[in-house]
Amino acid sequence: MAEMGCDILIVGGGTGGCAAAMVASSLGYRVILTEETDWVGGQLTSQAVPPDEHPWIEEFGCTGRYRRYRDTIRKLYRDTRSLTPGARGNLFLNPGGGWVSKLCHEPQIGWQALNLLLNDSGAQGKLDIELRTVAIRAESSNDKVQTVTLLNLDTGQQTVVTPKFVIDATELGDLLPLTGTEYVIGAESKSETQEPNAVDGPPQPDNVQGLTWVFAMAHDDGSHRVIDRPAQYDRWRDFQPEFWPGPFFGFTDINPVTNQPRNLPMMGGSVNWYKGDFGLFSYRQIVDPGIFADGSQPHPVTIVNWPQNDYFIESILDRPPADVSRCLDDARQLSLSLLYWLQTEAPRHDGGTGYPGLYLRPDITGTDEGLAKAPYIRESRRIRARTTILEQHVAQYTNPGADRAPSYRDSVGIGSYRLDLHPSTNGVSYIDTATLPFEIPLGSLIPIRMRNLLPACKNLGVTHMTNGCYRLHPIEWNIGESAGALAAFCLSRLVEPHEVADSVELTAEFQGLLDDQAVEIHWPANEKLM
Repeated sequence: MAEMGCDILIVGGGTGGCAAAMVASSLGYRVILTEETDWVGGQLTSQAVPPDEHPWIEEFGCTGRYRRYRDTIRKLYRDTRSLTPGARGNLFLNPGGGWVSKLCHEPQIGWQALNLLLNDSGAQGKLDIELRTVAIRAESSNDKVQTVTLLNLDTGQQTVVTPKFVIDATELGDLLPLTGTEYVIGAESKSETQEPNAVDGPPQPDNVQGLTWVFAMAHDDGSHRVIDRPAQYDRWRDFQPEFWPGPFFGFTDINPVTNQPRNLPMMGGSVNWYKGDFGLFSYRQIVDPGIFADGSQPHPVTIVNWPQNDYFIESILDRPPADVSRCLDDARQLSLSLLYWLQTEAPRHDGGTGYPGLYLRPDITGTDEGLAKAPYIRESRRIRARTTILEQHVAQYTNPGADRAPSYRDSVGIGSYRLDLHPSTNGVSYIDTATLPFEIPLGSLIPIRMRNLLPACKNLGVTHMTNGCYRLHPIEWNIGESAGALAAFCLSRLVEPHEVADSVELTAEFQGLLDDQAVEIHWPANEKLM
């Protein structure tokens, strides 16, 4: 069994893990970054989810490195694709034309951009990226992680790593149980958190937001590209949750804000998600044929991360491996069944039946069949943190008259997104409500006991409720970047995270480092945000 040491071990190469690796290696530390798939980037790439971003993203409200990521995406399109003059000259190019954000791009372009940024960041330090690698064991003592055993999924090679700091950037918070770190899963009780939308009665550990196995889908109108009938098609075509207004496969679903039925057509022209008068196809469209001068992309492509392929039958947290495997296979079958239904039975916008010209784009997702490399995970294990962010800290209706959420003395970043909970595994429908632009407190990154482990994504100190607004792309990036900077800061000062949090002087010094790294820790004071 091989052995190696490092300053910072980052387990999980998703959005937050990449951001943590960039800053830590740029500050001169030896970093090992692992990733279960063969693409770093998580929801930006291997999960194939276009960025969900707030309305000010082009001007402010993200870290400098996240802005470099966005700039690199646009540069890659200009440098590697034959674009029309109008597209090439558009400083704010939205390559796909989708309107979930101002930068709907292909996941492999995101993967290329992240690799460029990671290679550049490692120039001053030593960054070792281990793909197809997971953590399988850990040893902890004296409230510190001593070793983590990694497994290469292709070769079977096991490596014992002795790190000074460990950052958990996995999609499910995998290191927390392995290291004995205290954590929470599911929904907290209202009696515990006093959150307006928390559950009544005892906590519900199995109340977890659904996951989605996303796929890239093109439309070649007039062609016939129908896939083989999926094995579970009958199951999913006939599926109707108790809170759904009709069959799950249909263009009538539930408005997330009002929980009333609404019509979601396949094709449409308006752009208002909450009124429901838009087209599903255009929402997360990532390929707009009109921007390519050479006709290399003749058909539009969208990412299918829709209500109809949310899998919320069972939670996969703290379940036996066989159950997890079964649930993930069911989620894949749900997505394939949705595609088959769209091709063969869906009511068309022109009065016909089925869109047989819909087809998968495996070249875009980097897989054999066109589904994403990994499922899109919305909710994970969460550390029991020194500071837990609650609904009342960020909700618009609990802070009347404010244009931003209350500020934290120890803020280490910012974010903005609605409190958006998809249907959960306890059979509850959407919870979706307005928030104020918020901050990320340092205390939410610090476990109550462990001294050298930090979270780098949606496993920070949030609740089931506030996970719904802290889980999105630029926010996860900020969480990861601040965690990586905190580990580097502690190593440089020979202190531990809780000591930084306990000291006004050290907190201010760490915030100075974040400022040097172009991490915004407060929303601009001179901007009216709401």
